[in-house]
Amino acid sequence: MNIKRYADYQLAAIAKLNEGMASDKRDVVLKSCTGSGKTIILTKFMDEYCRSHANIVFVWLTPGKGSLAEQSKEKMDRYIHGVNTKLLHDIMTSGFQASDFCFINWEKLTKKGNLALRDGERANFIEHIEKALDSGLTFIIVVDESHQNDTIKANDIIDYFKTSKIIRSSATPKGYTDAFIIDVPEEDVIVEGLIKKLLIINENFPQTIDVSDPVEYLLDRAIAKRQELHAAFIQHDSEVNPLIIIQMPSSSDLLLSQIETYLEAKGITYSNKQLAVRLNSDKLHKIENVDGIEEADAEPIALIFKQALATGWDCPRAHILVKLRDNMSETFEIQTIGRIRRMPEQEHYESHLLDSCYLYTFDEKFTEEVRRNLGKDALNEVKLYLKSTYRDFSLISEQKTDIPYPRDAALALKVVAQHFENKYKAIPNANTDGNKTRLQKVKYVFSDSVVDYAKSGSVSTLTREQFANLNQIDVLSKLDTHRHGREYHHCAAEIGLKIALEYSTINTILQRLFCSTYESPFKILGLSVREFYAFIINNCDRLKNEFVDALSDDGSGTQLTFNKPVTERPVAFPQETVFTYDGTAKSQEILDKNVYRSYRVSAEPRSASEKLFERFCEISDRVRWFYKNGDKGPEYLSIVYTDNLGKQKSFFPDYIVGTEDGSIWIIETKGGFTKYGKSEDIDKYTPKKFAVLKAYVSKYAEKRNLKGGIIRQDKQSMELCICTETYNEDIKSDSWQLLKDIL
Repeated sequence: MNIKRYADYQLAAIAKLNEGMASDKRDVVLKSCTGSGKTIILTKFMDEYCRSHANIVFVWLTPGKGSLAEQSKEKMDRYIHGVNTKLLHDIMTSGFQASDFCFINWEKLTKKGNLALRDGERANFIEHIEKALDSGLTFIIVVDESHQNDTIKANDIIDYFKTSKIIRSSATPKGYTDAFIIDVPEEDVIVEGLIKKLLIINENFPQTIDVSDPVEYLLDRAIAKRQELHAAFIQHDSEVNPLIIIQMPSSSDLLLSQIETYLEAKGITYSNKQLAVRLNSDKLHKIENVDGIEEADAEPIALIFKQALATGWDCPRAHILVKLRDNMSETFEIQTIGRIRRMPEQEHYESHLLDSCYLYTFDEKFTEEVRRNLGKDALNEVKLYLKSTYRDFSLISEQKTDIPYPRDAALALKVVAQHFENKYKAIPNANTDGNKTRLQKVKYVFSDSVVDYAKSGSVSTLTREQFANLNQIDVLSKLDTHRHGREYHHCAAEIGLKIALEYSTINTILQRLFCSTYESPFKILGLSVREFYAFIINNCDRLKNEFVDALSDDGSGTQLTFNKPVTERPVAFPQETVFTYDGTAKSQEILDKNVYRSYRVSAEPRSASEKLFERFCEISDRVRWFYKNGDKGPEYLSIVYTDNLGKQKSFFPDYIVGTEDGSIWIIETKGGFTKYGKSEDIDKYTPKKFAVLKAYVSKYAEKRNLKGGIIRQDKQSMELCICTETYNEDIKSDSWQLLKDIL
């Protein structure tokens, strides 16, 4: 994975890791799917954390399969320059030092009979740990692929390090009842183009299959799909040679000869380099043609393997998995699916064929396990065709014309200063003492000391209720710029991560905003260096939220304006679409008002608001038809808006609806309001999206009778409500009307 920039979800995960380290939980669990860059997330976090905290040693523990320790070390050396990484033999030679990043294979420490550490060497390893602890070093443990080594022996090893923090990383972590959980949404990884959009299981299999040889049947399907994929890659001028990976049962070696014979009949052999094998068991050891197989244009088109391939193997061109079974029970590892989910060139091709991965298997247990683990990414699918009535319909779609670019530091400074002026009347480059008074009134902490909090009082029972009644006391530490420098660095870096700014950039912005030492026309406060350090440390969490709000804040009409051009072109409803649905749902009712034939009520993935709205459309006398818009790609309707740093973003409204009076409605659905009126919408950009939707409707109203609005559910009345004129977060305001009265 060649990193040119950190994806937004990766920066968000790093910020969450920092929050986890500050929490009272011992275990911090990073759940992120295969292909999302867990190693990239963790190594970036580790480097930043060591820069902000003294005397830290990270120990990264990997499973024994393959050479994950060496691979992980190599990746950190590649991604983070100038760091001190070590393997086990380095530790045995020189011990542990501050800011070390140590990568160790679990089984070299835990596996019975393993000669990597003899008894005397094991004692010496423990002595190195004890010496490090005696010298004031603190260990933080990272457990990679944690689902594989959550054992008593593994935990005994962790105990030697006397750590107070364990970071556990896995695509499928086991249940932790008392942990700080970081769950990276797979949707975010898909949007970045790093993994495929869909996993398709047994594509176009008939309802009833009568086969004489299931192995040959599955291999035939896989070979045909690979040929189709290869032709599509050629059409895209890509050198990617798609790979079939064939998983044999762990308990049987009898199938190998049958697979090899059948593939040979198809012209896929070891001698012509088109067939590779990686089997490394006690009963059968066979490895051929695997060197360089990960390269996009490598020769092998099929690889035979067993369960061991599930961990520690990256081959982004792997596109098809054939899972063979025997009659014995076998533990399934969801990581196997991860081998075919990566995008080979780290971007989507906007082709359903190439942006999907394919599983062929008759193993019912395997299929259901995939469905349980991957949820909406392992759905039933069928191709739907557009009804002829709607083939001539089109709307103008707006598309971004700029390419991704680093945040503009000068603009970020201006936007944040304007945010403070709008929200708190703290006028930049004016009376900084007056601004300080305004911020004090809204509970910003000003001091030349670092303020911590503790509890005092007594409890008779160790219950949450009694602890809640304890008295809070403030603990003040006189600020020392040297001693608290790391803490300041840590806080500044966290603020920057929230808005995708590097430390050097956010440090400059903070100084220009709040420190008297640095001149700026956007100065909010004139704090001394000591006061400035304390201000950032004491208000870190609040400042993180302020910076995020500054980028999304509507500004009550005073937001910065940008005149970046957009590309406009007509888009029609796609003539055909791949429709995904939950085949296990109780109801499989057909929604006749959808523009596609055989559109089911069990459509997935759908939010609760989307499901309610689709049912509303189906039963409403005023709705003639409705269309579910896509959420990415040039074939779908999009409207361009900008954040407050001028970065263009694409907004894909959820639905297009035609009514009996000839109106065309463009609808966006959002999270609802609780029965107490509290918003459940987590999208801070909703006001901006509403504004551009309204502008879009106005701009093209003459060509079509366009209308638009945002729909949310009011859980007090259990009604869908719509906002069409002025956006308001108060569901009780006149901005919100009952949907059934409007549409």
